Amino acid sequence: MKNWKLFLIASLFISACNNLEEADLIVHNASIYTLNEILPRAEAMAVKDGKIVAIGPENEILNKYTSPHKIDARKMPVYPGFIDAHCHFLGYGLFLNVLDLKNSHSFNEVIDKVLLYSKNSLSEWIIGRGWDQNDWEEKKFPNKNLLDSLFPSTPIYLKRVDGHAALLNSKALELAGITSQTKIEGGEIFIENGNLTGIITDNTMNLVEKVLPKKTIEEKRKAFLLAQKNCFAVGLTTVSDAGLDLEDIMLIKKMHESGELKMRIYAMLNPSEENEQLALQGIIKTSHLSVRSFKLYADGSLGSRGALLKQPYSDMPTHRGVIVDSLEKLNHFAALCSRLNFQLNTHSIGDSANALMLSIYAKYLKSTNDLRWRIEHAQVVDKKDFTFFSEYTIIPSVQPTHATSDMYWANQRLGTHREHQAYAYNELMQLNGLIALGTDFPVEEINPLYTFYAAVFRKDHKGFPENGYQPINALSRENALKGMAIWAAIANFEENEKGSLEAGKNADFVILDRDILKVKENLVLNARVVYTFVNGEKVFGN
Repeated sequence: MKNWKLFLIASLFISACNNLEEADLIVHNASIYTLNEILPRAEAMAVKDGKIVAIGPENEILNKYTSPHKIDARKMPVYPGFIDAHCHFLGYGLFLNVLDLKNSHSFNEVIDKVLLYSKNSLSEWIIGRGWDQNDWEEKKFPNKNLLDSLFPSTPIYLKRVDGHAALLNSKALELAGITSQTKIEGGEIFIENGNLTGIITDNTMNLVEKVLPKKTIEEKRKAFLLAQKNCFAVGLTTVSDAGLDLEDIMLIKKMHESGELKMRIYAMLNPSEENEQLALQGIIKTSHLSVRSFKLYADGSLGSRGALLKQPYSDMPTHRGVIVDSLEKLNHFAALCSRLNFQLNTHSIGDSANALMLSIYAKYLKSTNDLRWRIEHAQVVDKKDFTFFSEYTIIPSVQPTHATSDMYWANQRLGTHREHQAYAYNELMQLNGLIALGTDFPVEEINPLYTFYAAVFRKDHKGFPENGYQPINALSRENALKGMAIWAAIANFEENEKGSLEAGKNADFVILDRDILKVKENLVLNARVVYTFVNGEKVFGN
C-alpha cells in the first residue's frame, strides 16, 4: 500500500511537470517593482519570445511555468529597464574617441591634457570636449593665445562641456573661415580689443563642423557599439537620441537588423531638408527604433550665457543670450509636425526661450491633445508661463543632474528671483502628472542612478548641500523611478510596450544589488547593476 501511494504521488508530480508551460526565462525570488498600479509589486515573472508572459507571486509563476533558464534574484530589486529621455547616444560614442577634458580644474590643466594627447594623435585636428570654466578658480572663458604659441600649425577645436561653446586656435579659425567680420545668426564670436579670443558659441560652431574630417560609417558603427556597451552596464535599455541625421537613422536600422545593435532607440530628427523628406513618408516604427519627432533649439546654454533670458544676465548686464534656430525655422517645423502628427521637442533653457516655445506650441496645439510635444530642459521657466504645460498638454523633459551641476553658479547668472524659478521639477511634474527624466549625456554622466539621486536628494556626490538644492522641487523616489521608466516611455509614445513590467510588454529590466527605493540616501550612489536584460536577453552581467 505504501509503495502504491508513493507511485501515485510521483505520477501526479510528473504529470504536473509535464503540464507546465515552457518559458525562455524565469526570474523568481525577486522584489519586482512593476510600476503597474494594479499589481505594484511581484516576486517572479516568466519571459517568452522577448515578452513578459506572466508576472506575480512566486508560487503562481513556478507552478505554471518551467524554463531551462532561471534566475534566483535572492530578493534583489528588479525594475523596468531604465530609459534616458534625452541624451546624445551617438555623440557620446564619438566623444569617447576624442580628448576628454572633463574634470579639468584650470585652463592650464586643459593645456596639459592637449599637450599629452598631441604626442599620440595622428589626426590632422586635435578635438576635445568637456572643459567648464565654472569649475576653475578664474571663472571666465579662456582665450587662444597659449594654444597659438604651442600649436601654430595644428588646428585645435575644444568644445565646452555643454557643446554650446568652443575654444579654437588661430589655425582652426582660419580653416573655418571665421574672422572678426564674420556674422552668424544664432551664434556669437568673442572679440576683445578688436581680436578674436578663439571662443565661439552655438551656430558659429557649424562653420567648424563643416571643415572637420567627416566621420565614416565604420567610425559611427563602432561609436554606437561602444556607447551601447557602457549604457547596458548602467541599466539603460532605451535611449532617446536628441538629434540625428538621415545617415545615422539608416545605420541604426541596419545595425538593428543585423542584431549587433540591441539598444532600443527613440530618435529625434535634426531639422534638415532630407529629414523633412523622411518625415513626409510617415512614422518609422520597429521593435527597436522609433522615428516620429524633430529636435529644435530655441537658445543656447546657461553655462555659456547663450540661454535666452527675459532680462539681462545678473553677471553680464549687457547680455540676454541668443535665439539659435530662427523664428521662421521654429514655426516651420511646428507647422510641419502639427500637419504630420509628429512630435516636436525643443531645447529651451532660458525663461524667454521657454516663453517663446510655449507660445509657439500653443498656436499649433490649440488645446489639450495627444501629440506629446516636449520642452527639453525647461530649465528656467517664468511662473506665469507654467500654465502652458497643462493647457496644451506639453511634456517637460528635464535632466536632474543639470541642477546639481549648475547650482554652484546659477545664482550668479540668474539672481535670486530667477534662480527660484529654475530646475522646478516637482512643480513641472504636477502640471500634467508626469515628467520625463534624462541626462543629456555626454554633457552629464550616463548613469541613471545619478539622475535618480539628483532628482530625489538634489545634492552632488559629496552630499552638498546638506538639505539639498531647492529641496521643495525634489521628486519622490517613486516619481523619480517613473520619470526614468513609464513616464519616459509615455514621452516616447511607447508606454504600451515598455516602461513597466507587466504581461505583454517587452522583457526589458534591470536587477540592482540594493533597493534604491528603500536604502539610506548615502547608499544610493553605491548601487550596482547586476543584470540588464533587453527583449529577454541578458546584455550585461555574468
